[in-house]
Amino acid sequence: MRVLITGGAGFIGSHLCDRLVKAGDEVICLDNYFTGARTNIAHLRDCANFEFIRHDVTEPIRLEVDRVYHLACPASPIHYQYNPVKTVKTSVLGTLNMLGLAKRVKARILLASTSEVYGDPLVHPQNEDYWGNVNPVGIRSCYDESKRLAETLMMDYHRQNHVDIRIIRIFNTYGPRMNEGDGRVVSNFLFQALRGEALTIYGEGKQTRSFCYIDDLVEGMIRLMDSNYIGPMNVGNPDEFTILELANQVRSLVDPQLPVLFNPLPSDDPRQRCPDIGRARRILGWQPTVALGEGLARTAADFRARLMQHA
Repeated sequence: MRVLITGGAGFIGSHLCDRLVKAGDEVICLDNYFTGARTNIAHLRDCANFEFIRHDVTEPIRLEVDRVYHLACPASPIHYQYNPVKTVKTSVLGTLNMLGLAKRVKARILLASTSEVYGDPLVHPQNEDYWGNVNPVGIRSCYDESKRLAETLMMDYHRQNHVDIRIIRIFNTYGPRMNEGDGRVVSNFLFQALRGEALTIYGEGKQTRSFCYIDDLVEGMIRLMDSNYIGPMNVGNPDEFTILELANQVRSLVDPQLPVLFNPLPSDDPRQRCPDIGRARRILGWQPTVALGEGLARTAADFRARLMQHA
């Protein structure tokens, strides 16, 4: 297969590049380095079946490929709120451009959507038939609503132009190569702990999240692409933890004596987030295999090595 991965130098994209290069696919990695990093793909640059193109998906590009994994879009609040109009352009215009490419060359295309399409859910856990509870005018709307529109575009290109699509809704994912400045709770806690700082919790820490290790997510993504199921499909870990429980796991892993600091809860922060993965289990035979403790230990080892390089 000749495979295009947009956002391929990002956290998730670079791990997907690894898997597909190892599988023998010819991989084209497209990224503008807004949140991606050269270091994430540096080890692949000499591989004969890997090619990097620096490009912004808001601009059209002409390529001949068999499959497109469309991951390009800032995905953490710090990054997508930095330039919300650019976030909307990346998600909407980028998806239009990739769908146009897929239509032209008859490629199969997978959209990396998000659990954020469910907003602050009134249904728990969230299954794919739930339409969500999203604030259309809040500070997170640039991401939430543009991803909802990206899903709309995928379905309309499929219905109107018979484009072969897949839609994956990604829940909280963590692992090596996470951006240390992305403001996400796992990277925040690990970097704070490894620096000997207090762990910062917003609110009382009772809000829940589910944490899926990167290898499990990539496996689910590839299985969906290889399947005959259009989507949308949740891929995430259904094991639910409070933020306070996560903080305590990180403390026990790094330093049990670390203090915890409580700050006010940000606007529009979801109280609960947990996937119903019955569809992925049934159709893909997929479920996560890496427990939180094991995944945190692997991630902490990567973060520790990066901190030592910067020391």
